[in-house]
Amino acid sequence: MSKKVVILFGTESGNAEFAAEDIAAEIDGRDSEVVDMTDFDIADFTSDNFYIIICSTHGEGDLPSGAVPFYGALEADTPDLSGVEFGIFGLGDSSYENYSKGSERIDEKLRDLGAKRVGDYGRHDADTGTLPNASAVAWSQELLASH
Repeated sequence: MSKKVVILFGTESGNAEFAAEDIAAEIDGRDSEVVDMTDFDIADFTSDNFYIIICSTHGEGDLPSGAVPFYGALEADTPDLSGVEFGIFGLGDSSYENYSKGSERIDEKLRDLGAKRVGDYGRHDADTGTLPNASAVAWSQELLASH
């Protein structure tokens, strides 16, 4: 039985949310849900689910406002995330010095707390002038095919 896929997004402008919704729409044969990081209780992390994290970067490498409470809770509560597996897709703009740094901060924090990142680290570069949706969906399908 495949694990439920929980897609967590942290966004400033909505692009990460749109990508998360498109990923969920393309998941076949697996239970999934899309959750704003702002609304996710970190106590709900479980090894029974597989997590896909979609996170943008804001400003000069900062977390988007939608990810700040999530990250703060991880820092404050330091839960043991051993057994939790996730894939991560970062949104950023390579014309900025701290390209995709928001997602990198989430990735590092989850791994520091014992979670295991699986698959390739997905990224979308806004400097290409394209939206992240198609590349996020393609990345997620490859990730889920192997997990």
